[in-house]
Formats: sequence, structure tokens, C-alpha cells
Amino acid sequence: MARLRARGPVGEVRECSRHRRFREEPAGRSSRQAQKMSGGSRVKALYGITVGGSANSLLRGQLAWLRARGWEIVLVTNRDERAKKAAHREQVTLREIPMRRNMSPLRDLTALARWVRTLRIEAPDVVNASTPKAGLLGMVASWIMRVPRRVYVVRGLRLEGAEGLGALVLWVVEWLTMRAATDIVFVSRSLAEATFARGLGRRSRAWLIGAGSSNGVDAASIARRAQESDGVAIRRQLGVAPEAFVAGFIGRVTSDKGADTIAEAAVDPTLDPRWHFLVVGSVEDEGIAARLDGASSVTRLDSMDAVWSLLSAMDVLVLPTRREGFPNVVLEAASARTPAITTRATGAVDSIVDGETGLLFPFGDVGALVAILDDLAGDPDRMETMGRAAEARAFRDFVPEDIWEGVHQIMSGNVTSSRVSRLDRPLTAAPIGDHR
Repeated sequence: MARLRARGPVGEVRECSRHRRFREEPAGRSSRQAQKMSGGSRVKALYGITVGGSANSLLRGQLAWLRARGWEIVLVTNRDERAKKAAHREQVTLREIPMRRNMSPLRDLTALARWVRTLRIEAPDVVNASTPKAGLLGMVASWIMRVPRRVYVVRGLRLEGAEGLGALVLWVVEWLTMRAATDIVFVSRSLAEATFARGLGRRSRAWLIGAGSSNGVDAASIARRAQESDGVAIRRQLGVAPEAFVAGFIGRVTSDKGADTIAEAAVDPTLDPRWHFLVVGSVEDEGIAARLDGASSVTRLDSMDAVWSLLSAMDVLVLPTRREGFPNVVLEAASARTPAITTRATGAVDSIVDGETGLLFPFGDVGALVAILDDLAGDPDRMETMGRAAEARAFRDFVPEDIWEGVHQIMSGNVTSSRVSRLDRPLTAAPIGDHR
């Protein structure tokens, strides 16, 4: 019989020469930014991210924390309600530059011109840009305008899985973006290695903060929400049998996230019949959604509004993804003491400790996923043990303030934390549990 867990308390700056050739900076040298901050002056950082929704979710708390540390922050993104919400919450200036995720040469050139104009007006000391389009435009524009420090945060590698001309175009985009950056922050080690393996980026410019992630996780808030939620009542409302084991999937319903793997596993005749899948997320592939809806062992929800509460009804999270930068949903589940089953794909492999906080299987291998689920159904105590280990890791290794401190030091040009590793050197990030 499935067990609903009792959730107790939780335990010199690089610059361009006259010929605009990129020059390297000796590691650890104090920058003009650091000197200004030590003198009490506010340093200006311009954060670029393509859409307001990403700004609202991926930068939560980070901008306000930096502002409290003496930074003047300007957020550049598409202006929409979520962008306004993010700017208001973080108490930062919002500048609108319409940017499209997909390639659109004329609109992209127009957006680049607006980036240059914005940089001329704002005159920032640092540009921090992420997501593919804002990363490209922000890095190129800040190189043109000789912004002293240009930080590109790599949240994923879109060219993974691409083929033909499309793959070449995406490679060139990443090459330009990384070439224009003075610093490249990867959100996971496997993402960095996948990037280097494709001839992109320079290790001497590359950084990893702690165990990865771009913003950490607010584990305490998620744990509190899960504790306050009645998993038994949620299951009853969803029509899930009391004796069922619940495998949750949270994300976009698309093959890139592995939703088709869930659809196949749900009808696999060798799967223990006690397993029930709870699929939560917006639909991008109607065909996969129809297959999920046709399976009696699947309950599908479009709304993500109460996702943290739904974690209390799950025994395990399943993320059969093709590629990630670093999957935040795994950390959110871990915060609610829910272990994860995910793939050995880039980014996903960093999100768990295999066999300790979750389990790994090859992308697209439905048989391997079914075998893991069957094993867990025969040993439900193992899910509880992994859940507790996952919770401890989330609270210990992904504290948002630790990530923000690393970003602060990289942008300041004065990296002193043992949790920040430059990737042309041996691993220097602090051991687990060491937060010096």
C-alpha cells in the first residue's frame, strides 16, 4: 500500500582593446565594480532575460538581494504583467525590449539596436543575461558598448538534439554569445561539459556555483506548503485509489520533457497496477496529451497553480526529460521529501545523487522506467529513505543566498568563496555541508 509521508519540520576587468579583441582577466583580480562597492558607491547591473515569465520565476529573490548588497539593478525583458510583477516584487527598474524566442532577423536587429540604446542610456558596470535570445542580444550589445563585465548565464543548450542547418545556426548563436561574454556561468557541471564538448565556450571564462542551479530553491516554503496540504484528501479529490502509488510529472506535455515516455509506461503490461500517474502542466503536444487522457492510470491537470500542494500527494516525481540546464522541479520535489526518477540527460543527471536521493535511467527507455517503478512498489520504504535524503540535500546544497553570493562575487570580479569553481581548475566548490 502506498505511504503518504509524515512531513515533519525540515531539518584588472576584462575589456576590449581598440581592435575589440577579447582579453583575459587574471582570476581573483579586483575589478572596478569591487572597488566602487568597497567605497560605498552603488554599482549598476543590467539583467536581461527574454520573457517576463522567466524573469518572474527564475530570478525570484535574487535581484532584491543584490539590491540590498549595494547594486542598482535594471531588468530588461519583454514588458508584460509577469515582468511588471517581478520588477515590483524585486523593487528594480524595468526596461522593455521586445524579444522573440524564435529567430526573426529583422526583429532581432531591431531589438539589438534597442539594447545598444538602452546600454548607452543606463551605462551599466555589468550586464547579466540569460535565456538564448536575451543572452545573444545582451552579450553582443554589451560587447559593442564596451561594458566592462559581461556575464552570460547558461540555463540550457538548445542545440542538443537539433540537426542539420538548425543545429549549425544554434551553434553559431551560442558561439557568438559566449565569445562576447567575459564570464560564463553554467547552472550544472554536465551542461558545462556538454558545451565544451561541442567546441563552445572557454574554460578560463567558465564558472559553476556550488552543486549547480541558477537560483537555488526556497525549500522551507515548499516544505511548509506540503506539510499544510492533505495528501490523502487531494488523492481522493483526484479519484486516485487509497492503495495506489502516485508518480508525479510536472512540466510541459511534450516529448522533450519525456511526456511520451509517461504515456507509454502507463499502458505497459508489466507495470505494477498500483501505480497511478499524476501529470501536471501545459500541453504543447496534443497527440501526447490524448494518449495520456486515454490511459486509465493517468490523471492530467493543466493548471500549475497549486503544484507545491500536489507534491504532498506524490510518492515519487518522474522527469523523463531529453535535456535540461538544471531542473528546478526536482529540487522543489526534494524540498517536499519527494524523491525523483529522472534521466541521465544533460542537467538532469546533476539534480539527484543516483541511488541516494533518486534514481536515473536512460532517456526514452520505457522498460528501464517501468522496472524502477516496479522495484519501488516492492520496496516502498526505499522511497521514504530517498525522500529524506533528497530533502536534506535541497536544504543543504541549494540555499538561494549561497547561489546569489556566488553571482555577486562573479559580477564584482572578486571571487573568494570556496563554493565558486572556475572550470579550468580542479573542483574548488565547498564539500557538501560546508558553507564557508
